[in-house]
Amino acid sequence: MIAFCFRKSSYSEAHGECIEVAANVPGVVAVRDSKNPAGPVIVLGPAAWDAFRAGLGRAD
Repeated sequence: MIAFCFRKSSYSEAHGECIEVAANVPGVVAVRDSKNPAGPVIVLGPAAWDAFRAGLGRAD
């Protein structure tokens, strides 16, 4: 099993609705819900992560 080291944004509030991101494994970025750390993890490749980040805040 891969050992991801998740981190949460410093802009996150203590009980905020946030995601946690782990980029410590080469070639992938893992994302999970901070309210459910034992829940599912989404693993993205670099291109998918870049596309996700580019879409944040866009009002399509």
